[in-house]
Amino acid sequence: MHKVQDVGAPRMGRRHIWDDLTSEAMAAVTELTGPILRAASAPDGYTSQIAVRLDTESGPVFVKGMRQDRDDVWTQQREAAVNPYVVPLGPRMLWQVTAGGWDLIGFEHVDGRAVDHSPASPDLPLVVETLTALSRIRCPALTLKEASRRWGKYLDDRADGALFKGSALVHSDMNPSNMLTGETGTYLVDWPMATRGAPWIDAACWVVWLIFAGHTPHTAEQWAAKVPAWATACADALDLFAVAQARYWQETVDAHANKVTLKLREAASRWAIHRHVFP
Repeated sequence: MHKVQDVGAPRMGRRHIWDDLTSEAMAAVTELTGPILRAASAPDGYTSQIAVRLDTESGPVFVKGMRQDRDDVWTQQREAAVNPYVVPLGPRMLWQVTAGGWDLIGFEHVDGRAVDHSPASPDLPLVVETLTALSRIRCPALTLKEASRRWGKYLDDRADGALFKGSALVHSDMNPSNMLTGETGTYLVDWPMATRGAPWIDAACWVVWLIFAGHTPHTAEQWAAKVPAWATACADALDLFAVAQARYWQETVDAHANKVTLKLREAASRWAIHRHVFP
């Protein structure tokens, strides 16, 4: 099998590049896409072992995947199952294939850049618009994580997680690289952590990333409040969610301490303190 040199980003952590795939995996993808002219790995993202744009004779395709022997390969099935319900907010899945030890999904390629969350960014209204549309997607009848259990485990009384329950489809990862904006619109990508929960949760997750990007907790909440679903959350629910976020990011730092996770832990703690709750 002839290999196409990957001209994209170099390996980062657990991320592989196109050239690392087995010949069997490459052949299976090529059978679906036609001849591959160029491969370029994505510079951002952490959930997938491979994330690459493939230029083919019929146009570009975005491929993400994991080795089949990974404990978290189930996230591939989650992403595939959720996809029909998130289009056109997210790009359409074209195919899924397992071969040569890899589980790979092909998506329509969307041209765009990661949104900018900084205080002066003109992208902030676009994020509000996207999160508003997301909050209105009802959760499909799939086996998904429940918000009450996912974040309730970080509370002193897990039963308080009931305040996070709801029938909305929650994306839950507001990393700016998961929202791409360009001439054809704004898209939410990377759905492996899709969750069933209250419609305000994504706006609440966004608060932490806004603080991370330089907002004060007060201005971050002001932006989150522009998403109408925010008004459906009672103060107690937001207080408890701030505690859960602070403890979640502390747990993340304990497992993977780096500049980003440390700064996100600080952002989440600042939000909790702003709400007069202390993790």
